[in-house]
Amino acid sequence: MNFDDIYDVDKLIKSLESVVKVVRKLPSHVSLRDIAIVKVPTRVAEDYIKEHIDPIFKSKGNIRVTTYFPTVNLRKSSQGAETDPVSCLAMFGSLELQPAVNDLVESMIQRLKTHSKKSGGRFLAIDLRVEILEKKNCHEAGAVGSKTCYNAQEIALFLRKLGFDSDTTIYLTQPRWESSLNILKDIFPKTYTKESIMPSDKKSKYLELENSEYENVIDFYISSRSDVFVPAIPGLFYANTVGKRIALGKPQVLVPAEISGTSGRSTDYISPYISKKNHLAYSCFC
Repeated sequence: MNFDDIYDVDKLIKSLESVVKVVRKLPSHVSLRDIAIVKVPTRVAEDYIKEHIDPIFKSKGNIRVTTYFPTVNLRKSSQGAETDPVSCLAMFGSLELQPAVNDLVESMIQRLKTHSKKSGGRFLAIDLRVEILEKKNCHEAGAVGSKTCYNAQEIALFLRKLGFDSDTTIYLTQPRWESSLNILKDIFPKTYTKESIMPSDKKSKYLELENSEYENVIDFYISSRSDVFVPAIPGLFYANTVGKRIALGKPQVLVPAEISGTSGRSTDYISPYISKKNHLAYSCFC
């Protein structure tokens, strides 16, 4: 997809105009065939740039930087680290959804709120995707009894023990309904996926395309705006969503766990990103 299929390009250019020049198209004298591709780990230090990137840029004149994540870690590097205002601007002040996509997300959020009238329009978002739960690295790991992922049954039990009642409205990032999710819907009947709350006239564009990036974007923005977010699986989506929620002033992020008794307190399961204020976003939002 093109960047402007999803994001507001004019907003991006205007927000960064005093920091860096952004152009819509490559200059005529620049050929894609002549651009060196440089893979750079996320959040590298200035010394890394001087050693590994500057020489290539000076030699080639143009480079294309691609970022990858060796580990999923968006914690602050140190308590005394100086905040980089450019990074904060780029992460939280330059990206807005393209109007049509934003309107779609807003309409889906309003449908969830409509289903939640008895609870004042409050709803939960759960990042739970069956295809990831089935992968090898999504099983028990680390200390005895610790888990990295939680399935629908485990999430349902976790929420019930925390006191969420059967009238709770839940949004799942799972693309399409799977039978393994039935137990969650049995306990929380108001559980929805994209296909059940997206307007029917929008599905052909935003939901029925193979490997559509639209779906990831919709999940991210709904999960960021929900009253409570529950990451049933770890990873970059969880870390990025927490960052966005910090920026929006929505700290209710509950990390699942096995509760041994019959009940538990939500405050005991707040994400460490929030409870310890160690997410990178806290460098931008005190």
